[in-house]
Amino acid sequence: MSSAPPRTSHGPGPGEQDAQPRRHHRARIAVVVLGAAAITTLIVLDRHTLAKSLSLLGSLNLLWFTAAIACECVSLTAFGLSRRRLLRADGHAATFRSVMAITYAGNALSMSVPFAGSQLAVVFSYRQFRRRGLDPAITGWALGVSAIASSSALAVVLVVGALLGGAPLATAAGFLGAAVFALPGITVILALRYQRARAIANRALSWGVGTIRRIFRLPVIDPAVLEEFLQRLSSIRLSWQGYAEVFGLAVANWLFDCAVLACAIRAVGQSVPWYGLLLAYGAGAIAGSTGVTPGGFLIVEVTLTASLVAAGLTAGPALGAVLAYRLVNFWGILFGGGIVLIVLTRMRDSRVRQYAQIEQKAVGRGGTTRDQAARRTADRPR
Repeated sequence: MSSAPPRTSHGPGPGEQDAQPRRHHRARIAVVVLGAAAITTLIVLDRHTLAKSLSLLGSLNLLWFTAAIACECVSLTAFGLSRRRLLRADGHAATFRSVMAITYAGNALSMSVPFAGSQLAVVFSYRQFRRRGLDPAITGWALGVSAIASSSALAVVLVVGALLGGAPLATAAGFLGAAVFALPGITVILALRYQRARAIANRALSWGVGTIRRIFRLPVIDPAVLEEFLQRLSSIRLSWQGYAEVFGLAVANWLFDCAVLACAIRAVGQSVPWYGLLLAYGAGAIAGSTGVTPGGFLIVEVTLTASLVAAGLTAGPALGAVLAYRLVNFWGILFGGGIVLIVLTRMRDSRVRQYAQIEQKAVGRGGTTRDQAARRTADRPR
């Protein structure tokens, strides 16, 4: 009876792999518990401020509150238009209605799940666009560029807010954040435009994916598949004017969301601290992006209130304005987008309308469409 050769270990064993997610999960739970305890302590110790803010919330100026709702609608519309511009770069007629529905639903999903909400929203959006006929390359490219543009736009908003607020340290941090956020976008554009950069990206992707799959003992991806995927990405073309349009819409998305906060401050009868508004808003946006709680619940409220107090508002009106802002920015989107999310997930494939391919016409009076040219080439005698 021959003995089996000793098994060589090339990575963490199954027990270690199971222990790592458990440790991360426990750490996240500890962070949530500590954050909730700190926030609860602040509320208990400052009950009078909370009572005053709730009384202000009950006597909102409806005109300004309606203006806040309108600004939020414009903000989400700008984000949806930027996505549609990217999705149409490959010649697909992505409809405004479906893109906005997926945008609302994705935002609601992102706000309803802690830690992994943003990732789940991207997966949901990817699947919904794929159901409508978009191939993996254009879908992944559009979602990736959209995220890069949004992060870069937020960095610009932070820089402008820091300059207006006159805080040297915040200004330096804002410029550093802008550079960090812009680096992925520059890398992606270079990889798509130039063959040598694409080859380097292919080797990096092959190494990264191979390392991950060896650690988790998954089947190895053929490098030719990655090369084909990058080749498909390189065929996607968007002019610099198109990128500028997408970035401008991303900036509009953040600015109009900031305008919601300004309208909420006016709705509780306070003057808007314009010089410190963008910086305070940016602090709240960064706090909400941590994903510790669903949609930054409680964390955004505390951070944004403290930032508005630092900008010149008193505690009670500042908290009242933040609660009014979150009624629109968080609860309104969560409720409306949740309904859209249910509709989209229950919609059968037979009812999903696929995007049509836009015909690319040649320049000139006798030009033919791309499909017509392809058919003529196929029918040509050989």
